[in-house]
Amino acid sequence: MLYICELFSIIMNEFLEKEEQIVQMLHTVYDPEIPVDVYELGLIYSIEIQDEHKAVIEMTLTAPSCPAADFLVEDIRQKVGSIEGIDDVDVRIVFEPEWNKDMMSEEAKMQLGFL
Repeated sequence: MLYICELFSIIMNEFLEKEEQIVQMLHTVYDPEIPVDVYELGLIYSIEIQDEHKAVIEMTLTAPSCPAADFLVEDIRQKVGSIEGIDDVDVRIVFEPEWNKDMMSEEAKMQLGFL
């Protein structure tokens, strides 16, 4: 039984480490029109790692007609795909729930003058 617990602990640590690396990369992706990264803006709804090598990221946009959508998706694919052990990145644009300014971090609100 101890062996199973140790194995589970190792797997969880690896998963959390990979998830943290993904979050760090998302902090380097900026909407060209807004000087705040997509993670702090609250545009990232979920991060899932499937089969240990595929990252599935659900995100939204500040507006459905955002002209930077393709740029953001490609930037995320390239940066997250550069993480060792991530072979595939699936970025899914969703609009539920609808994004609003309350989803931004306190830091983002300060940077944009909302606080």
